[in-house]
Amino acid sequence: MKNRKIGIPRALLYYYYFPFWLKLLTELNLEPVISDSTSRELLDKGVKKSLSEICVPIKVMIGHLINLDQKEVDYIFLPRFRSIRKGVVLCPKFLGLPDMVKHSLPGLNTELISDQIDSKNDNIADYSNHQKLAAVLDIPKKEMKRALKKASEFWQRYRKLLYKGYLVDDFAKIEDIEALESLISKFETDNNLPQSKRKKIKTAGKEEIVDIALIGYVYNVFDQYINMDIINKLKEMGVRVHTFSMVAEEIIEKELSRLRKPMFWEFTNKLYGAAEHYFKNDKIDGVIHLTAFGCGPDSMLGQILEVDAKENNKAFMTLRIDEQTGESHIITRIEAFIDLLRLKKEKN
Repeated sequence: MKNRKIGIPRALLYYYYFPFWLKLLTELNLEPVISDSTSRELLDKGVKKSLSEICVPIKVMIGHLINLDQKEVDYIFLPRFRSIRKGVVLCPKFLGLPDMVKHSLPGLNTELISDQIDSKNDNIADYSNHQKLAAVLDIPKKEMKRALKKASEFWQRYRKLLYKGYLVDDFAKIEDIEALESLISKFETDNNLPQSKRKKIKTAGKEEIVDIALIGYVYNVFDQYINMDIINKLKEMGVRVHTFSMVAEEIIEKELSRLRKPMFWEFTNKLYGAAEHYFKNDKIDGVIHLTAFGCGPDSMLGQILEVDAKENNKAFMTLRIDEQTGESHIITRIEAFIDLLRLKKEKN
């Protein structure tokens, strides 16, 4: 029997959970099909089918769903993320995503499988979060639980490498599970520190590496088209990039415990905790907050980070992106920011 094809859009939390989903579907003898990388054409299709008031990450998601629909997959996996922490929810757009898609794409030919993810922590491997997937595909409960356990273990191995200093970019382009497993096994036995071979830039007769914390939601930081390939641009400037995905959960929890009350949105809390950690880290030269125009949670987070950066005497810059953002704007601003940090290092 031919394996059924399950489409996974390369958008939103794909950049957080893709090892989990690839492993899960493969263990169930299903064929995961990932949408193409974001492009101008894909984004334009998403923009045309979206409400103008919606933020660009959702417009990108709509484009990826159209792309998958054209690939003639059997189903598209689009879970409704409600919560991954007790008492805290995700952005309302995540909660209503399947409904928005049905409204924006009434002519979508492919059936959506939209399990509701309601978990007490980041590990979404509980069977209750995948009952619709099991029911639609007629997968026995025992078999689904076995596959979920395997997927969870694989995802945790991947996360440990991020905490070690690897970037999501080091893995996210790999769509074949065997190749991804091989790379993770290789990195697990590699004693070299990630980014240790980062190109140095010579200034004032010295070779310097600037360390930057790039704070932003995974779908803004790791979608190379929508952010104008900012990570590689920073690398070319001799920058060592740090992201919130590299900060272990216990560190984020420690920073969040200092708040009188955490924010309403889980990933906003994660960004806050990671940013506070980097503000206090003497090895970090500066912090860039990468945000999408029109993002409600980020409008609150950005103000908090700006104040805290001043209190910690840490260089801070906000970059806002949307479907109209030009590459020259991004390059000019980050070049000026990095140059100022180098001047500061030379002075010190």
